[in-house]
Amino acid sequence: MKKLLTIAALFWTTSSYATDEMTLLLDWFVNPDHGPVIVADELGYFKEQNLSVEIIAPADPSAPPKLVAAGQADLAISYQPQLHLQIHEGLPLRRVGTLVATPLNCLLTLEDGPIQSIADLKGKKIGFSVAGVEEAVLKAVLGKHGVSLEDVEMVNVNFSLSPSLMSGQVDAVIGAYRNFELNQMEIEGVAGRCYYIEEEGVPAYDELIYVANPERMDSDKIFRFLRATEKATQYIVNNPQKSWEIFSATAKELQDELNARAWVDTLPRFALRPLGLDSGRYARFEQWLADSGLIDSVNKVEDIAIEIQP
Repeated sequence: MKKLLTIAALFWTTSSYATDEMTLLLDWFVNPDHGPVIVADELGYFKEQNLSVEIIAPADPSAPPKLVAAGQADLAISYQPQLHLQIHEGLPLRRVGTLVATPLNCLLTLEDGPIQSIADLKGKKIGFSVAGVEEAVLKAVLGKHGVSLEDVEMVNVNFSLSPSLMSGQVDAVIGAYRNFELNQMEIEGVAGRCYYIEEEGVPAYDELIYVANPERMDSDKIFRFLRATEKATQYIVNNPQKSWEIFSATAKELQDELNARAWVDTLPRFALRPLGLDSGRYARFEQWLADSGLIDSVNKVEDIAIEIQP
């Protein structure tokens, strides 16, 4: 009898602490934007939460939210502006956590070039990569300075943002990330100037978020995942150099000047409370999209973003 109880207790202990598996789809190849995820994995914070997280970089950056909506992954890293539009397109998605809590997008020009103010862009060429939200952003930024979209020529530069600007193909680019393209230009010896869109008429938003399918998600696993990334963010803030060494050691391609600079610039933008939800921020951005003509109705915040409870 005693032996049976011992075996039963051992079985209960083993099963109670069994590791839960999760799949996270990144928005792009691994880069400093993903710092809390990689550091949480490297320091064993996911294991502390009884999680085994498979981190996957996508072949197609547009695919992760769709795969999560289809139930083929637990979580995806995505973007708040795109989430609003995807929900209106019918994808069953919700924001469940925040990774980067400020916009990274900016309107980028040459510091010593002919564009010394946004008003100077009238009659000029502006490069972009993704139509839709970027056009609404640019309309708001230009409009504040008396310039309309009809006053500029939009050029699709196919993700070649800073090269197209440095080569003179365009006079400015929208969609450049202030923690990457600006540093990339400086490394090339070309100084750039960022006009921060949240200071130029665009509502503040969360640049990078975690999205899940509300009909399929496991709230408990997601809660533990976000607790682990919160602990990793605290470690990064307290130990910026050591955390950079941990992060960059995971892949040789991360060990260059661009990523080192981007790490420093991204660090203060990580969400200190990834579980926390600013409902007003999502309501304001949804209304702004409606006012911009990109959506024809306004969803409630709970249909866009939720706060995971333990």
